[in-house]
Amino acid sequence: MKTTILVISLVLSNLLWAQSPYQKGMTKAFELWGQNKTTQAAQLFERISTVETDNWLPPFYAAQVLIIDAFSAEDKAVMAELLKQAEGFLQTAQSLSPNNPEIMVAQSQLLTAWIVYDSDQYGMKNSMKVTEIYKKAMALAPENPRVVLGNAEWNIGSAKFFKKDVTPYCSEVQRAIDLFATFKPEGEFYPSGGKERALEVLKVNCEK
Repeated sequence: MKTTILVISLVLSNLLWAQSPYQKGMTKAFELWGQNKTTQAAQLFERISTVETDNWLPPFYAAQVLIIDAFSAEDKAVMAELLKQAEGFLQTAQSLSPNNPEIMVAQSQLLTAWIVYDSDQYGMKNSMKVTEIYKKAMALAPENPRVVLGNAEWNIGSAKFFKKDVTPYCSEVQRAIDLFATFKPEGEFYPSGGKERALEVLKVNCEK
């Protein structure tokens, strides 16, 4: 038994040792994010992006961390600052990978966060932009579960705002859940999550 544990430990150590600095950095950043150390995670993703200057993933994740943080920020000034930082990272990611559906979803989330921040100022303008972004993303990647979920959740939110029935969009949430089961990321560290969010959206809005 002790020999087996030793062998496993050696294998894991060798795998970790075999990782490149990029892989180690990204793994560490995700660990920090998973521990809710969001500031440190965003900063590490940012540092990685200064080295991996042709890689869209580090600035993309730096933006994602900040956007998600912004939604839960109680202080409006803090929320605005987080969103401004996220905008810069998304612009960098988009310049490295134009017409990327994953980045489009993040852009839509960012614009939605600005609506939450100040609906009077950003509501109408950003709503039109989000709708157009999801329309384009759905055309580019109709089988990407995060695109399908984001579009469905946006439509559900819009329907609720105008006091309309959300039922027509529940099938798309379910389709996103089904797609998560078969979706394969294009490469290492590519986005793959979102199923838990889809299940939550379905439970809150569609299960009665």
